Amino acid sequence: MNNMILDLIQKPNDIKKVNKEDYNELADEIRECIIENVSTNGGHLSSSLGVVELTMALHLTMNLPKDKILWDVGHQAYAHKILTGRKEAFNTLRQLNGLSGFPSLNESKCDAFGMGHASTSISAALGYVKARELSKDNYTVVSVIGDGALTGGMAYEALNNASLLKSNMIIILNDNEMSISRNVGGISKVLNTTRTSARYNELKDNVKNTLSKIPGCGEEIIGRIHKTKSSIKQLFVPGMIFEDMGLTYLGPVDGHNIERLKTINMAKKVNHAVVIHVHTTKGKGYPFAERKPSFFHGVDPFDIETGKPVSREKVTTYSDIFSSSITSMAEKDDKVVAITAAMGAGTGLKKFEKNFPDRFFDVGIAEEHAVTFAAGLASAGYKPYVAIYSTFLQRGFDQILHDVCIQKLPVRFIVERAGIVGKDGITHQGIFDISYLNIIPGMTIMAPKNKYELRDMLDFSLDFNGPVAIRFPRGEALDIYEDNRSPVIYGKSEILKRGMKIAVVAVGACVKLTEEIDDILLENGYDATIINARFIKPIDSDLLDDIAKKHDLIVTLEENVLTGGYGQSVLSYINEKGYATDVLNIGLKDSFIEHGDVGSLWKVNGLDGEIIANKILKRIKH
Repeated sequence: MNNMILDLIQKPNDIKKVNKEDYNELADEIRECIIENVSTNGGHLSSSLGVVELTMALHLTMNLPKDKILWDVGHQAYAHKILTGRKEAFNTLRQLNGLSGFPSLNESKCDAFGMGHASTSISAALGYVKARELSKDNYTVVSVIGDGALTGGMAYEALNNASLLKSNMIIILNDNEMSISRNVGGISKVLNTTRTSARYNELKDNVKNTLSKIPGCGEEIIGRIHKTKSSIKQLFVPGMIFEDMGLTYLGPVDGHNIERLKTINMAKKVNHAVVIHVHTTKGKGYPFAERKPSFFHGVDPFDIETGKPVSREKVTTYSDIFSSSITSMAEKDDKVVAITAAMGAGTGLKKFEKNFPDRFFDVGIAEEHAVTFAAGLASAGYKPYVAIYSTFLQRGFDQILHDVCIQKLPVRFIVERAGIVGKDGITHQGIFDISYLNIIPGMTIMAPKNKYELRDMLDFSLDFNGPVAIRFPRGEALDIYEDNRSPVIYGKSEILKRGMKIAVVAVGACVKLTEEIDDILLENGYDATIINARFIKPIDSDLLDDIAKKHDLIVTLEENVLTGGYGQSVLSYINEKGYATDVLNIGLKDSFIEHGDVGSLWKVNGLDGEIIANKILKRIKH
């Protein structure tokens, strides 16, 4: 790849050396760099391609790292990484020990704040502004937030506080009409209306010119209009929500025109919070991504020439199983409804939406609302299934506890992408859901060992009279132990193989490790009992009583942090009952997990059959 202009940029602020007439060529080279590397490693393509010129404009008008850019969610920060001296390492994007797919404080001083979840940037930016005031410092703070993220309530909590500022803060609303899926709700309608008002400035000037020509009173009328709360802007731009909140609104601005983006310099002169409404095209510069922005939002490796994924064997995923099962249940029961938070495609609910549009609810990036909304539906006699990724469901923890579990409402949580998810990294690993759900009284938690068991658990959940969560990993739905298929009975585990001395109890995805573990133990003279936990909460106390009396060592396996996990529940029970049986908990350490492919991350973090078998042998011989 021959990037003559981009090669001149080796460190932050080097972009200021580029001639104006070369800006368009630089934008093309940045896009080429992003497309080439994402096609190899996968990543967030559409969002990053859409903000190339906006990123360039920010870097041209700011002094990094002194000035601060906070990227909401952060998956659109690829151009920012390239322009801040990370171009040579960009081919390691999302790889083990390589560049993160999101801003990271540990990666560069130009990454002012680590991101990964939506609706957070305005709050964090406001913290920077207040710190600047307290320190009597002087630097610019910019929050870049997408229109999709404005469906999250936290953004409005921050806007409410930002309206009180008496020093500068810039909020760039990157309006591309998309979050992960197409935006929904009233905010989207407001912005759609505002988009049609691009001629506002021309109209305002025309009105002023006409009024100024009225002899004797024209200028006075103009002055009065400026002094009133209902300014010309509010007369001609419907739904001026930002102005009504006390923030100055500028725009809409063409987000692909660097000259027009000089509005940023104007905004820096205002002594309070300013919203710059920038209109961009998601996937800009790559026709396949422009036509299918949702598909290319987060994409696996693909062929640049065709836009098609690199050929690989088609597998049935757990999301596919959920999709077919809930659609089938809804055909038989008109009380079944499905709820998601801007991730209908990712959670497998597109088929449900197509078949039952009136019973499908995408609430946007608003997980807290999704949970309490489901609680209301359950109170009215419906059977809600709330499908949200593990990493995002934790945002609705209070609502799960307060609005669902205290009232013992039968809300069914489909905890997608539970466990290690891989390349999205530290902010997206679903390794805490067992712990945060496990502490809530009345919550039932299940995890299937294979695709058949997921179907059975979904069937079980349909008429279960209480809160229930079913967690499963991203990726292929396994066939392991397919001949072992017994009915799902509340609170009961499943014995896959009976043995002596050692009992291995595995949760969900970790069941696949037991075959290799069992083979190694057999080679060393130990015929272990192998158990599929099925129910994380409540634990199967009857089975634990039985194996504690007949085995010297109980081993628990889970793809979750050990703190507060299934293993600790088992250990606590064994100790409480006074059994002499030894317990070995195997799971993830009390730490965050960076990005990389799932297989490598499992092994690095000790979830490997050989590693676990050796730990067991060392423990039993001790």
